[in-house]
Amino acid sequence: MKSAVIAVSALALMATAAWAGERARLDTVRVDTSSVPQAGEPSLAEVRTATERFRNVNVALAEGYLRDPGDVCDTADMMGRPAELGAMGIHFFRPDLLGISAPPNPRVDGNGQHTDFSTPSILIYEPQADGSLELVAVENLVFAESWKQAGYDAPPTFHGVAYDTMFDDPATEIDEAHMFEPHFDRHVWLYRENPNGVFAQFNPAVTCEHHRGGPQHADAGQE
Repeated sequence: MKSAVIAVSALALMATAAWAGERARLDTVRVDTSSVPQAGEPSLAEVRTATERFRNVNVALAEGYLRDPGDVCDTADMMGRPAELGAMGIHFFRPDLLGISAPPNPRVDGNGQHTDFSTPSILIYEPQADGSLELVAVENLVFAESWKQAGYDAPPTFHGVAYDTMFDDPATEIDEAHMFEPHFDRHVWLYRENPNGVFAQFNPAVTCEHHRGGPQHADAGQE
């Protein structure tokens, strides 16, 4: 009987340890979604109200947003991340808000410091089976060098969460910065619930299966 109790206790401890490990793993991939605006920042509800009109992609085009010239629908797998993280979608961007005034040379670069989500510099759409596009997220992006030259020594934040830092690692075959110079970006999944958090990079509820455009970034998979 005593040995049986010891065995059961050991199994319970193992199960508890396994759950703790899994919880820790989930905590590392989930982003804080408390979304408390800092001084001067809009709430998520205010951002949604300000961007609702862009659910019609023609409105976005009329207001100066340009479709990614490569017509790429970004997925986690494409960027060297686990496929189960999902996808981003197709990016539409405002060159003026990003400070982009020239073609890539060889990477996209800009000098903008725009961080106001009431007018996001990037809109992200998911391609649908009928060929239409559905708005799933908004995004802001600033280039690291321009941000530094403006006097900032840390990435921008939104609702107290630092933007993601993106730069290419030349030691890998994947272009982690997707043909951009080093930059900071923040996705906000206002139009498609994201189980990994409203500020996660990718969304497992988004798919590129209906995309019929470019398969990948220009040098993805190349040295």
